[in-house]
Amino acid sequence: MYSIIILQTGGFDFNMIMLPLALGVLYFFMIRPQMQRQKKEKAFQTEIKKGTKVVTSSGIHGKISEINSSDNTVTIETGAGKIRFERSAISMELSKKYLAPAKK
Repeated sequence: MYSIIILQTGGFDFNMIMLPLALGVLYFFMIRPQMQRQKKEKAFQTEIKKGTKVVTSSGIHGKISEINSSDNTVTIETGAGKIRFERSAISMELSKKYLAPAKK
């Protein structure tokens, strides 16, 4: 009975090669890039300066008007007024290269 199962699945050696290969592909194409993005975002959040134009994780665009190091918050000035956010809610910077029109 066991010999039939081994023949149908391709053998023990084949499975021992494919499982680590599949895990390696999963790591290098999914997990590692996500970890690198998180590191970049964390570094960006710690280097935020007053006057930087940013987008929050909820999609609100604005300019940083105040940074409070004591409670880890920033105040963002938007078209509607000033809003206080946690520093971790800042998603990305709106730099000139993102705002510039696309060249044809």
